[in-house]
Amino acid sequence: MAKKSEKVSKRKLQSSYFTTIVSISLVLFMLGLLGLLILNSKKLADHVKENIGFSIVMNPGVKEARILELKKNLDAEQFVRYAEYITPEDAAQELQKDLGEDFLGFLGFNPLLPSIDLRLSADYANMDSLKVIEKKLLENSDIKEVYYQESLVELVNQNIRRLGFIILVFSLLLLFISIALINNTIRLAVYSKRFLIRTMQLVGATRGFIRRPFLITGVMHGLLAALIASAMLAVIIYFSMREIPELLTLQDYNLFLSLFAVVIFLGVCITWVSNFSAVNKYLKAKADELYH
Repeated sequence: MAKKSEKVSKRKLQSSYFTTIVSISLVLFMLGLLGLLILNSKKLADHVKENIGFSIVMNPGVKEARILELKKNLDAEQFVRYAEYITPEDAAQELQKDLGEDFLGFLGFNPLLPSIDLRLSADYANMDSLKVIEKKLLENSDIKEVYYQESLVELVNQNIRRLGFIILVFSLLLLFISIALINNTIRLAVYSKRFLIRTMQLVGATRGFIRRPFLITGVMHGLLAALIASAMLAVIIYFSMREIPELLTLQDYNLFLSLFAVVIFLGVCITWVSNFSAVNKYLKAKADELYH
């Protein structure tokens, strides 16, 4: 009879541990998905910004050697992601494709000027930086004008700022909910052992001695749950990149490793703090409070 009771108790304990680990894993997985969203939104925002560019139109009669020298100097600038020299002939071919007709035959000459197309680094794709860059470029007497769409640049940056604010608010809210869920899960697990804690106190065990097994078990559960959540995230990332190959250009594996490290840190840290707080509550509780 005693053996049967012991088996039942052991089964209940294992079931409790399993439920706790699964619950924490799912919450950490949810936090990891949020982190993945934040990382990719930053990458996507940078990708959009880096496709913002402008054209540097050269003056008539500027020699090609001087234009290539200017392009070489621009390639060395921090604000330039890449620069491309566009000859009048290349510009005419592109324009013919867009118009769908041979405007050169109609005009009898090529009115287009040589130019350099620039794509900016993400940090410089804003109006303030563009104004400074434009002023600097126009100091060069070989440059006729610098052309870019101000309204497009401003619209892109406004939308990115708005999206960033929404994600930040959502992230803080979800982080608070996640911590609360993990904390409540652990408190329920400790609650089921409140009489064991009282018994250990009555036989003279110190608070540190009583807390130690709870903290060690909590950290182990948090670590295991974090590893499970990280594995689930890895599966999501793998299938996302397999189904949407375009995402490969936005991925940074160092960031993914950092995300997994953060998930593991949160799993260990939150479970340790929650266990410490929950055990302390029952260490300080009066005998009649254990029945509520």
